[in-house]
Amino acid sequence: MTLVGLDDTDSRERGMCTTYVAAQVAERLRRRGTAVSRLLLVRLNPAVPYKTRGNAALAIHTDADPECAFSIARERLESLSETADERTNPGLVVAAGEAEDVPDDVSAFAGRAIREHLEIADATALVERHGYRTWHAGDGRGRIGALAAIGGRRALSDWTYEYISYRDSSRWGTPRNVDRESVFAAADWGYPDVWDTVDRGEDETVCVPHTPGPILYGIRGDDPHAVRAVADRIESEPVASSQLFVTNQGTDVHLQDGDLESAADGRAYRIDGRVASDPETRRGGHVFFELESGAADTSRLECAAFEPTKRFRDRVRALRVGDRLTACGEVSQGTLKLEKFAVRELVTTERATPTCPDCERTMKSAGRNQGYRCRDCGTGTDGKVERDLERALETGWYEVPPCARRHISKPLVRGGFDAPTHPER
Repeated sequence: MTLVGLDDTDSRERGMCTTYVAAQVAERLRRRGTAVSRLLLVRLNPAVPYKTRGNAALAIHTDADPECAFSIARERLESLSETADERTNPGLVVAAGEAEDVPDDVSAFAGRAIREHLEIADATALVERHGYRTWHAGDGRGRIGALAAIGGRRALSDWTYEYISYRDSSRWGTPRNVDRESVFAAADWGYPDVWDTVDRGEDETVCVPHTPGPILYGIRGDDPHAVRAVADRIESEPVASSQLFVTNQGTDVHLQDGDLESAADGRAYRIDGRVASDPETRRGGHVFFELESGAADTSRLECAAFEPTKRFRDRVRALRVGDRLTACGEVSQGTLKLEKFAVRELVTTERATPTCPDCERTMKSAGRNQGYRCRDCGTGTDGKVERDLERALETGWYEVPPCARRHISKPLVRGGFDAPTHPER
């Protein structure tokens, strides 16, 4: 087998899509009569600052001769990459051998690329060590993702699928013609095996991008046949081509267990803690609160639900000081950007000013350390009383809606969580 890894062909402003480039490479290989067993779409660390959108790297697994595969892939990258954008620095790495047999250090490199920040030199050193064929343009930062994609199959165990339909190139940059009703009907038909196709709360077709690139729509799910069937049910402008990808999307593989004291910018974590401040809505509609360990350690970490997370912010606003959580998300500039959280323990009572048992009016303070007294009836108590709280939250997991979900974040509907779930649709 030959493994063809590629990355960094697109541009925020000019478009293109690395999945499309990979699909084009695969198509050229098939025309040569060689088998293509799979296309791997590996989402890397979403906190990397130089990514375009989803930070995707691609690998093509083929029976083609390595030299032939390298020649075809290089031609396609040189032709399709948006190198007019100085921030686009494509890279290509080609390796001979089975995907499950890549060297330990290449597999480890893939895992690190999903959770850490790596340098170009990290990739080039490994490429040279193993004698892989390589090509790049610009500074060749894309070689990081290309090598990570080659090691991805061995490094990861949880896989999902995406079936992407592409537009005719003459339509790129024009409004997409996709029938909304058919998308919502197809999403209903495919759920829960197929997820994040639409956002019912926001009335949005999540599977249809807004960028000027070649994608018409992309359908994600746990079953390869189901994602294809949902795509087939969508009515739209003509589909120029389609491709099934095996991917780590929707797996939470970017999250690592962390703590409040050591959480660092540019990484994503699962962190346990106690709500230490009342949620505060700030300018722009963003909601913030602080999380603390609740132990002798006094470390605190600011957590935020930003405006694009929409109704998820109401879940955050419903938190109270003392609630125990597991918070998940990327840390940036000292703030954890929430992707989901689990309520482990809710505060169910609060200290309240007592009510007079005779007239049911709220008592008043009788003076410092003198308790409370009803001014009308003369009844009194030594201090505040415990009162039950009605909570809008239950224990379990809450998540951002599909319209705000990162590609790599795991939807609750996929299951496998350690507490009850409250999925968004």
